[in-house]
Amino acid sequence: EVDASAPTAPSPAASAMPAPAAPAGGERVVASPLAKQLAEERGIDLSTVAGTGPGGRVTASDVENAKAGGAAPAKKEAPKGPVRPSNVPAGTIMATPQAKKAAKKNKVDLAKVQGTGNFGRITEDDVLSAAGKAPASKQPASAPALASSRTIPDLPDGPVPLSGMQVAVAANMMATKAAPDFRVSRRITTTKFDELYAMMKPKGVTVSALMSKAVALAIEEHPIVNAHYDEKAKAIVYKKDINIANAVAIPGGLITPVIKNCNAMPIMAVSDKWRELVGKAKEGKLVPDEFTTGTFTISNLGMFGVSQFGSLLPAGSGSILAVGGALPTVQMVNGVPTEVKQMEVTITCDHRHIYGADAAMFLKTLAEILETRTIELVM
Repeated sequence: EVDASAPTAPSPAASAMPAPAAPAGGERVVASPLAKQLAEERGIDLSTVAGTGPGGRVTASDVENAKAGGAAPAKKEAPKGPVRPSNVPAGTIMATPQAKKAAKKNKVDLAKVQGTGNFGRITEDDVLSAAGKAPASKQPASAPALASSRTIPDLPDGPVPLSGMQVAVAANMMATKAAPDFRVSRRITTTKFDELYAMMKPKGVTVSALMSKAVALAIEEHPIVNAHYDEKAKAIVYKKDINIANAVAIPGGLITPVIKNCNAMPIMAVSDKWRELVGKAKEGKLVPDEFTTGTFTISNLGMFGVSQFGSLLPAGSGSILAVGGALPTVQMVNGVPTEVKQMEVTITCDHRHIYGADAAMFLKTLAEILETRTIELVM
């Protein structure tokens, strides 16, 4: 017989904690980041999951248990056709450059073409299919899977006949290989030259005019670089006149207007003559005597940011000077590191009558004129 007053052991069911309830609809669901990730991957609504973590927090284990015990979530239906990027405005026609070109050629309205490329992009094959033509040949395996999104310009393709000027330039370039040439380079500090140019620029004097005068004065001291070699006579042909030619790029070719007797002209006359020659060159009005009589040629690419280059020796000449742009550099001045500007010049000479020492001495004199004797340019 059991004593009713004696305590009885509680049953396991009575001592168990009640199962946590899922949050009511509309309430904020507290869940761990991993639980949220698992729920999203498996299509489980967290509001239907009872959390066993602190304060009813839904844990990854809760989601796993819900997945195991609950019905399998319905699979999301895959979108039909290519998915259009959300950042592309409605009405925008996405097509590859090749597709646009094919549409223009075949008179196909891209707005009526269904794209089968990435993100619904219209491909060249889509356009050709719409035009009733066979698809283009497949690209090699090494080609990139995605077409470039930038617009590719139409580039020239196939032979184009040379103009009369281009034929002449090509012939002259071939003639440059007849002479055994060599090159010598030197850096020249342009501090004084830049100061002179700053003073003369308001008067209309250009760098080309100043350089032409400086080269002409240096040639006076080294006439060998103004001479050419005569193969038939086996002789060096000296020239009393110093006619400085400067290479000028014009549409369809290259021309070298000549400042005759440049060493004997005052700088303002050199400047005026050069301005006249350039104007006539651009208008195509130079006569042969104004571009075929040079005895020494200058080619200046410094204004294009070129720091150093060498030029081909024109036929019938002994030398040509290539001028690069002046660039800042550090140089010791009175024992102190100082920033200065220097340009590199390179002379190409005919080695049959001009030797390395001749070229070096010419560049040394040119450097002296530009660095310490600039007053001579305006005398």
